[in-house]
Amino acid sequence: MLRWWLPFLAVFAASFLVTLATTPLARRIAWRLRAVDYPAARRVNKRPVPRMGGIAIVCGLVAGELVQALGVAFLGWPRVFVPVARQTVNYWLLFLSFLVIFLTGLVDDKFTLTPRQKLLGQVVASVVAVASGLVIDEIVNPLQNSVIHLGLAAMPITVVFLVAYTNIFNLIDGLDGLASGIACIAGLTMWIVSTISGRLDAAVLAIMISGTTLAFLRYNFHPASIFLGDSGALLIGFALGTVSLLSVSRVSGLTAIIIPLVVAGIPIIDTFSAIVRRGRAHVSIGHADKGHIHHRLMSVGLGQRQTALVIYAWTAALCVGSVVMTQVEVFPRICIFVALVVASGAFASRLRLFRPVLLHHRDPKTGEDELVTPQDPAFEQEREKFDEQHHQLGE
Repeated sequence: MLRWWLPFLAVFAASFLVTLATTPLARRIAWRLRAVDYPAARRVNKRPVPRMGGIAIVCGLVAGELVQALGVAFLGWPRVFVPVARQTVNYWLLFLSFLVIFLTGLVDDKFTLTPRQKLLGQVVASVVAVASGLVIDEIVNPLQNSVIHLGLAAMPITVVFLVAYTNIFNLIDGLDGLASGIACIAGLTMWIVSTISGRLDAAVLAIMISGTTLAFLRYNFHPASIFLGDSGALLIGFALGTVSLLSVSRVSGLTAIIIPLVVAGIPIIDTFSAIVRRGRAHVSIGHADKGHIHHRLMSVGLGQRQTALVIYAWTAALCVGSVVMTQVEVFPRICIFVALVVASGAFASRLRLFRPVLLHHRDPKTGEDELVTPQDPAFEQEREKFDEQHHQLGE
C-alpha cells in the first residue's frame, strides 16, 4: 500500500531541486536584462542585487506539478486536481491565473510598472482565478450556527481577498530571505491544515510552495545574491492565497477563513501598521518609509540574519496556533485567536510600528506644507511636536 506521504515528499523534492538548480540561471537572466536593485536610502542592500527570482520559483512549481502528474499516470498516486465538496474548479484556468500574475511581476521587474498597472495585472489574475471556480459563496458562523450568504458579492470579495493576500507578501519583501522564509513556513502550515481537511489539491500546491521557497533561501538568505522581485513575491502571495481558498469548499466555516489570515499574520500586521503610521503622519499610504518590522528590529541593533530569524519565530508561533485552532472546540479556538492577536499587538506596539517615520510641517519661510524625513534637521523638532500633541490627546 502506498504510504500517503510519499507523493508529497516526491513533489516537495522536485520543487526544491529544480528551484535550487534554476536560481543561478534566473540570476544570470536578471543581470542580462538589468533587472537589478541598486542601493538606495530606503533599501537594506548595500550592493546591486538581481531581482528576478520568480523565474526559479515558477520552474519549481512546474516541476512539482509535473512529478505529481507522472505519479498519477504511472505510479498509482491519487488524483488531486479533481472537483470535490461542491467546489468545481477548472484547474487549467487556475493555472492561467498563475501565469498572469507571474508575467505581471516579471514585466515589473524589468520595466517598473506604475502602481495602477501592477494592480490591474493582479486584478486580472484574480478574476481569472475566480472564473475558474475558486470562490466561496457561503460562510458558516460557528457562534450562531447560521450561514451567511454572500450572493453576488461572493466573486468581488474573493477577488479582493486574492489581491490583498498577494500584496501583503509583496510588501513584506524588504529584507534578505524574509518573504521567502515566511512563505516556506506558511506553505508548510497550509499543507498540514489542507491534509487534515482532506483537500489534496491545496496540500500539493502548499508543499510545492514550501519546496521552492526553501530552496530559494539558499541564495536569498543574507547575504542575498538574488531577490524574489515582484515576479517571485507576487507569485508566492497569489499562490498562498489560492491554497487558502482551495483548502475550503464553497460553503466555508468562519475558522477556515481566519486561519490563512493568522498564518499571514506578520505581513498583515506590517501592512496595517504602515497604513496607520502613514495616515497619522498625513502622508500618502503609498509613500515608502523605513518603519516596517524589519527596519524597527534592525534599529535596535539586530543584524539582517537575526532580524529574519526573529520574524521566522514569530511566524512559526502564529502558524502553530493556527493548526491548534483547527483541532479544538469553538470556545478554546476563540481564546487561542485572541491570545495570538493580543501577543502580536503587544509586540507590534513595543516595536513602535504605528509611530510615524515621515512627518509633514509648514515651512515658516514659504508657508508651504512639506515632507520632513529623519535626515532633515527639523525632523526631531517636528517629532517632539507630534509626540506632545498625541500625548495630550491621551494616545
